Amino acid sequence: MSCGDPHDKDCSEVLDHLYEYLDREMPEGECEKFQVHIDECSPCLEKYGLEQAVKKLVKRCCGHDDVPSDLRSKVMGRIDLIRAGETVPEVSVLDQIRHDAARSDGTAGARDAGGGADVPAASPDEAVGSADARTEAARAE
Repeated sequence: MSCGDPHDKDCSEVLDHLYEYLDREMPEGECEKFQVHIDECSPCLEKYGLEQAVKKLVKRCCGHDDVPSDLRSKVMGRIDLIRAGETVPEVSVLDQIRHDAARSDGTAGARDAGGGADVPAASPDEAVGSADARTEAARAE
């Protein structure tokens, strides 16, 4: 995206860092450059306004849900890995927490709702695959 006007920062670069700005995670000097671009560029201002509105809506609808501390620490750990340029495991954070919880409980499986029999725990790869299958099924509907 570009408005066609020359700017110190390219529109695509600004939009790549939009969430850092919205989440106030951008260094102070960068914030000022970002704000100057937004003030001068109506397409970027429009995108900023849209993303800001979505963020407010999500906060209003979901902002009071408590996040488990172990989930928070695992997500932050993944963010640190990404920022360091390291490889991030393909397993979702939630699946990894479930897997770790099953191990710490000393159970190899989970109880099913029907007969109470042990069901083998899915490996992280199987869990990701089943999540992908659920996503595809939801899209097909």
